[in-house]
Amino acid sequence: MSEYRKGTLLDAVAYQEGAVVSKTVIDKKSGTVTLFAFAQGQGLSEHTAPFDALIQVLEGEAEIRISGAPVRVRAGEMIVLPASEPHALKAVERFKMMLTMIRS
Repeated sequence: MSEYRKGTLLDAVAYQEGAVVSKTVIDKKSGTVTLFAFAQGQGLSEHTAPFDALIQVLEGEAEIRISGAPVRVRAGEMIVLPASEPHALKAVERFKMMLTMIRS
């Protein structure tokens, strides 16, 4: 039987000064769900992924670049990162997100 965990998304991952913190919630062959907390100014360098990814913004604000085009995202918003498109992320202010990737 799998472990059932209850809690709020915002409380599940904590900020760390000058760092990016991640916590994997689900890691299956079919896909992953990962929570992230970014200190202001922190980010992820440009990279690609072989599958579409859904970002749900939980708190704060970030700038995401998809194929070089900047998009601002804020708490309550979501954005899809298309498969094989280069993307990068930088926290404009402290920022939490949930990343869902379905492998198919």
